[in-house]
Amino acid sequence: MDTFVFSLTVLLAGGLFALLAFRQFSLMKAGYIALTVSGSLIGLYAIKVPLVDGTLVTFSITWLHLFTLSFRLDSLSAFFLIPIFAVCPLAVFYSFHYMDNAAQRGRVAVNYFFLTLLIISMALVATADNVISFALVWELMSLSSFFLVMHDYQKKTTRRAGYIYFIFSHVGAMFIFAAFALAYSYTGTFDFLSFADIPGNIKIIVFFLALVGFGSKAGIFPLHMWLPHAHPAAPSNISAIMSGVMIKMGIYGIFRLYANLGVTDLIFGEAVLTLGIISGILGVVYALGKHDLKKLLAYHSVENIGIILIGTGIGMIGIASENMVMASFGFAGGLLHVLNHSIFKSLLFFGAGAVLQKTGVRHIDQLGGLMKRMPTTGKTFLIGSVSISGLPPFNGFVSEFLIYYGAFHGLTLGGSSFIFTMLAILSLAIIGGLAAACFSKVVGVVFLGEPRTEKAAGAFEPGFTMTLPMILLAATCVVIGVFPEPFVLAAFQGLKSIKTLHLVDVNEVAMIVGNLAFAARLFLGVFVFSVLIRKFFYFKKEITEGATWGCGFTQPTTKMQYTGTSYAISIVDFFRPFVHIRTNYSGISRIFPGRTTYNTRVDDIAETALMDRIVSPVLYLLAKLRWIQHGHIQLYIGYIIVTIIVLLLFI
Repeated sequence: MDTFVFSLTVLLAGGLFALLAFRQFSLMKAGYIALTVSGSLIGLYAIKVPLVDGTLVTFSITWLHLFTLSFRLDSLSAFFLIPIFAVCPLAVFYSFHYMDNAAQRGRVAVNYFFLTLLIISMALVATADNVISFALVWELMSLSSFFLVMHDYQKKTTRRAGYIYFIFSHVGAMFIFAAFALAYSYTGTFDFLSFADIPGNIKIIVFFLALVGFGSKAGIFPLHMWLPHAHPAAPSNISAIMSGVMIKMGIYGIFRLYANLGVTDLIFGEAVLTLGIISGILGVVYALGKHDLKKLLAYHSVENIGIILIGTGIGMIGIASENMVMASFGFAGGLLHVLNHSIFKSLLFFGAGAVLQKTGVRHIDQLGGLMKRMPTTGKTFLIGSVSISGLPPFNGFVSEFLIYYGAFHGLTLGGSSFIFTMLAILSLAIIGGLAAACFSKVVGVVFLGEPRTEKAAGAFEPGFTMTLPMILLAATCVVIGVFPEPFVLAAFQGLKSIKTLHLVDVNEVAMIVGNLAFAARLFLGVFVFSVLIRKFFYFKKEITEGATWGCGFTQPTTKMQYTGTSYAISIVDFFRPFVHIRTNYSGISRIFPGRTTYNTRVDDIAETALMDRIVSPVLYLLAKLRWIQHGHIQLYIGYIIVTIIVLLLFI
């Protein structure tokens, strides 16, 4: 544990260095990056033994001479620390050229400091071993990420996004703390391990209270509403960390609480699986309907959290049904998808950040033709798109295959378990198809075709500190897809902390994963061979360029390309009434029509319901009570006196 603490100390030194050296802008960024990367590498080294050997490491300190802050590093904690210590340093390295405005050196230094606090707090969340330590670092994580979202606070949309995130974070925290308080009332101790002694009916209440809080942080539908606001508002490197890493702390909370409670009831798996199905399908449907590149990626976070929950739900149903093959592969697939999603989603946000920096545009219909102008960004984004769609031979396919494998083993069950397992399989297929459709839209509209605006036409590749992290993440997507064995085994190692789970034999896992790896390598080999054959036949062959046949029309424009709406609207429309589509069409009313307009907007039904059913009535009521705030100090004192008298009557 000394090595782990030392890594956090180095990270903290980096954040303090950024505040102290902010006047020397380049030196400040270089020093901060060096310390953060060093601390993260030390952290990765520290988790090697707990993950491989399952060795339990603990440490504790006394806080305020009253509370004990205890931390424990086990196999489950170690696995969740991998994306923290692997993705965050890449995001920091990416920021060197991304945050290149020297006029904002002070703001960048503050951003780096809060980013350090976020990394440290996430690492401590994954190792917290009692209620007090968990609550303290959870709040630190929420507050530091709030300040990161508010980086461009001068923009009204950013402030609104920050306030929405702040509200959802702390409402979620209230549910988590309510669950912990209920558990404490029955155990009389803050120790997480004591949760197993809670009565069975109380365990259900504790789990579902915490599920609301952790689900809010993870972005489970309908508690996801902060994501499509916060991710576009935050800098892209922060969006990558929040989407790729931070929301997984909500998933960690669900895993850890389930393991500590030691429950085996079927209701837990069915509830988690249902939330996963809803989040997965509606997340990707809303992504299809969005045209803001970063908002689209935010909804794909909801989708992939849904996939993780589907795997988790299958694992819980497997434990309840004593089907350990189903449980092992369901949990392992969900856990591995935590890592895979952190990789390809961070890659996609890095790509979106490069596009945004070089074009100043987030709306996909104002882009186009970027594959020729930003080839590294385009190709790595394409790899991330194929990975997130769950297609072979990339990493997203591996984790989804494990979930499928566990689910198909659940088809032998009867009753409701069979129905839920079948729904999980169908949902994964639907989610994968819709994700492929969505990213074919994004890649086709943003990177292919011709530039639709001058900003897109003038784009060029960003600096190497932005392209190198994209290359590394894209390569990792390929490596995990083609050589999945160590990563799958690491996921199974992480599950050893769940005492109610009896893992399947390692040899069986190795055989299945070996066959999967052979298929992936064969697929990749056929693909490479096909490319080489094509290169051979086109070698030294003269290639000419010319206009395509225009069906008699000889004056095409860039507007005659597919838009995001025209590509996706028919798919989105299929999912009414779960999506609300607003169409604005001016129509044609004359023989020689004038300017005609047509646009569509897809609204989030959860956000609409929240605004119409809760926010608007509350604001109306508060407006009616505004007369109370009149500015007369005498009446304010009177309010206080009346309140004290009423309280004394109750006492």
